[in-house]
Amino acid sequence: MDLLIKGSPELNKMFMALQRTATGLRHDFGEVENLQQSLRGARDFVHRAAARIEEEILSDLSLVRPSAGLLTPNVTRAGDGRDEFVLALSGAANFVRGNPRFAISLALRSMDETKIALIYSPIDEYLYYAEAGAGAYAYSAFHSARIRTSNIKDLADMTVAYNDIVGNPLNAGNVRTTGCPAMDLAWVAAGKFDGFMSTNLDFAEIAAGDLIVRESGGKIEIGADVIATNGKFPFA
Repeated sequence: MDLLIKGSPELNKMFMALQRTATGLRHDFGEVENLQQSLRGARDFVHRAAARIEEEILSDLSLVRPSAGLLTPNVTRAGDGRDEFVLALSGAANFVRGNPRFAISLALRSMDETKIALIYSPIDEYLYYAEAGAGAYAYSAFHSARIRTSNIKDLADMTVAYNDIVGNPLNAGNVRTTGCPAMDLAWVAAGKFDGFMSTNLDFAEIAAGDLIVRESGGKIEIGADVIATNGKFPFA
């Protein structure tokens, strides 16, 4: 097969599955913008769209590793006990309100270790991805570029994204709340944010971001809280 992005054939097959799914999501996003007078109707629509994403992408992923299991925020499917795809729509609440800050997070795990990770923004068609031991990359307009975390060390100069966090517990100079944890992690990896912190995140939403942050030189801790940083300051 012709490779679309720098990486393995499996990575490219997963990316093609995301692209096909994203075509429908972009159509759905246009429909959601017309439902803003009925928030309940918009939520129901997005819920159905998220369920359809899982169904559509599964048929493509079965061609990558037919016996792999599946983990999403809503579905767990047992596989061979070795391989597992981890999938989530991150930023669904933004999608509901016609806000384009949402992304599909997709990871392939083997023996409980993430091997391939992709975070794809369907609206601007921008991809962040990584393979274990091979670095992290961004892809847009047919061009891949290596990404690395920022070099900022002074807390007063740092920009940190928070999700479900009140205040500024990391004492960063600048704070952001975007509502899309998967993309926040990708932005830490790309140096657009210097850190990220959240509570109560489903693992499906952060599995891909975990690998991408680590492959870009950052640090991440996943426990009761999720803390990711550029690795240049003490926490995480």
